Amino acid sequence: MQQRYRLSPDERGFQPAPASPLCPLSEPGRAANSSPDGGSAASPQSHFPHKAFWVSFSASLLLVIIALALTGHLGLSQPPAESLQLVRITAPDQTGLLINQSAVVDLQNDLVTFSITSPANQTSTVLFDIKHGLICYKPMDQESCFLRKMEESDYNNVHSLLQESTHKQGQIQLSRNETQRQREFLGVLAGSPVDVSTLEEPLQTLCQHSSVHWTRRVDGPGNQRLVYFCIDICFPSNICVSVCFYYLPE
Repeated sequence: MQQRYRLSPDERGFQPAPASPLCPLSEPGRAANSSPDGGSAASPQSHFPHKAFWVSFSASLLLVIIALALTGHLGLSQPPAESLQLVRITAPDQTGLLINQSAVVDLQNDLVTFSITSPANQTSTVLFDIKHGLICYKPMDQESCFLRKMEESDYNNVHSLLQESTHKQGQIQLSRNETQRQREFLGVLAGSPVDVSTLEEPLQTLCQHSSVHWTRRVDGPGNQRLVYFCIDICFPSNICVSVCFYYLPE
C-alpha cells in the first residue's frame, strides 16, 4: 500500500508575505470598525440627533426673540389700560339742572380731559396738560381753541381729581349745598394766533382743524365788552368754576 506525504509550507520553499504598511493586520480583540488611534469611529447616523437638537433649539430661540420684540413694540405704542381712568362728575348748576360731564385721567402722560355736554347735546372739551402747565379750551360749535397757562389753583383742582382716579372711584356726586362756585374771566388775545404745529401732541390733536389763541386772566369784561361764552367745570373738591371768555381790544 503506497503512503502519501503532505509537505508543510516551509518544506515547499514558500515564505509568508510581509504585512503591508498601508493595510495593517487586525489585532486580536480589536473591533473591525475601530480607528487607528484606538478611538471608535462614529457612524454618520450618530451625528443626526445632535444636529436635529441644535436646529430645533435655534428655531425655538428665534421664536422667543420675535415674541419678545412684538410684545415690547405693542407695549410702547399703546398706553397701559391701568393708566386711563374715566371719572364721571355730576353736580347741579345754579338753576338746579345737573351738569353732565366726564373726565378721562391719563396718569402716564399727566393729562386730564374734561368733556362737558350741554342740554342741547353739544360737547365742549377742556384739556389740562399738567406736564407742560397748559389748559386748552375747545368750546362747542366753534372752530377755535383757547390756551391758558396753569396757575396754583388749577393744579390744586386737578390734583383732587388725580387722587380720586387713583382710588378708582368712577362716579362722583357733588351736593348743591356744599359746592363752592367761582367765576373766572379770560380775555382772548385775538391779535396773536398760535401755529398749531408748534403745540405738543395732545393739544395738537385736539386743535388740528381749529384756530388757536392765547388768553389771560382778567378782572371782568366791563360794560364795553360782552361775554362771548362760558364753560362750567366741576371738580371732586366740591368746586365748580364757570370760565367765561371775551375778546380783548386789539
